[in-house]
Amino acid sequence: MNRRLRSVFKHIVLATGYGLLGAIVFAAIGYIYFLETRPDLKIWHTARLDAEFTAERSNDVNTLAGYLEIEERVMQQLQQKVYDRIGAEDRRQIVRYHRGSMMDPDSRPANWNRTFELTPDRPAAGALLIHGLSDSPYSMRAIAESLYSHNVLSIGMRMPGHGTAPSGLVDVHWKDFVAAVRIGANELKSRLGDAPLFIVGYSNGAALAVEYALAPLEGSMSPQADALVLLSPAIGVSPVAALARWQGRLGKIAGFKKLAWNSIEPEFDPYKYNSFAVNAGDQIHQLTSAIERRINNLAAAHGLIYFPRTIAFQSVVDATVPPQALLDRFFMKLDKSGGHQLVLFDVNRYSETEPLLRSDPDSFVKSLFEDPGLPFDLSLVTNVETTTEDVMVRFKLAQSPFVFDRPLMRAWPAEMFSMSHVAVPFPPDDPLYGGSHVPGDERVTLGSVHIKGERNLLQIPDGFFMRLRHNPFFDYMMKRIVEFLELESPDTS
Repeated sequence: MNRRLRSVFKHIVLATGYGLLGAIVFAAIGYIYFLETRPDLKIWHTARLDAEFTAERSNDVNTLAGYLEIEERVMQQLQQKVYDRIGAEDRRQIVRYHRGSMMDPDSRPANWNRTFELTPDRPAAGALLIHGLSDSPYSMRAIAESLYSHNVLSIGMRMPGHGTAPSGLVDVHWKDFVAAVRIGANELKSRLGDAPLFIVGYSNGAALAVEYALAPLEGSMSPQADALVLLSPAIGVSPVAALARWQGRLGKIAGFKKLAWNSIEPEFDPYKYNSFAVNAGDQIHQLTSAIERRINNLAAAHGLIYFPRTIAFQSVVDATVPPQALLDRFFMKLDKSGGHQLVLFDVNRYSETEPLLRSDPDSFVKSLFEDPGLPFDLSLVTNVETTTEDVMVRFKLAQSPFVFDRPLMRAWPAEMFSMSHVAVPFPPDDPLYGGSHVPGDERVTLGSVHIKGERNLLQIPDGFFMRLRHNPFFDYMMKRIVEFLELESPDTS
């Protein structure tokens, strides 16, 4: 009897296992079929720009001048392999890679896809500015110009794979970014002497800034930064990103090229890729995982006592990176006497807006202000009352239970319900992402389009216009940055 029961049980287990395996295979086939029904890949998805800088080349190319020579060769390849080869159906005014179109970066006053440098006559400090994943140095333009006005020598570094074509992110590795950051920091320090070195990072650039600052604590001879400024820091990403590499590998093995892409979108933004390669998600996951391991190792040994002073700006709602990860993986592990600061932008709590929110981050915010042991100064830009869109700053100092409120003399713009991950580094008057169209400029201002009509009529996906593209509190953010970095006023230079 026992033998018969064991046999029946074995057959049930085998049947269940085969059924589960079959379901997984069926789901995988269905998923691949779904991905392959997406729009066809364009030349900017498939062009291979093999002149790009890589970490392997850093032994031979270790100066900014050498890096810029490679960058120039990559831009020439972009012209030859993409601009010169786009199809007739893509020669439209809204296509970025149509030469002379309103979205062609070279048709604008400056092509901010390239590494840039702003050099005052007598630099009082230097700043290396690092853009985010799929972005370009344009995202650091406004901050660099503000720092330049305070006599800060500013270099906005183009990360490998960026500022060219989305295909640049198909094979890039996070260590290529790290090697480029080293070149930029070494260049600045060699020109600054004893003057302070700052690193400003946005999104993935913020993760690279933290990675760079960890290295000297581990024995690297790289010059340490005196302070970090982090914007929408991608210190932790969704665990789903870990699956990206398997999708990419499956695509290469099976020959399904579309599987290399998480999204395949029209390319109309002159300074940012809309299509997103799955490898990019894999690389940011590897980078943030490495950072987490290194922070934990240092914190377990002797804490992050000598980590540079850091200020970060983060929206409490962020569809790209979870704000909680910034706390758990980084800020809560900083030394309490390090002078670190975290500035959060709350959702708009005006009574006509709040009921429409799908989820409320209020519990997350309250838990921070109720914690008397935070190792950093905390500020929150939030509504004075739910009856007004006027805002104030609620703040408390590190290791303190006392909370204070201070009016900010600013207000949420009408019909705006929250900040977004992509909005933080851009001012409201940004010529591309700003909230109002520049008079006399015939080009599309992507941040100012407020239109209603039928779905799927526009060349640009409808959902693009939903996301906020500029920071209504940019001037307040810059004031905090200038104060934190202890910069001199422009009129005293």
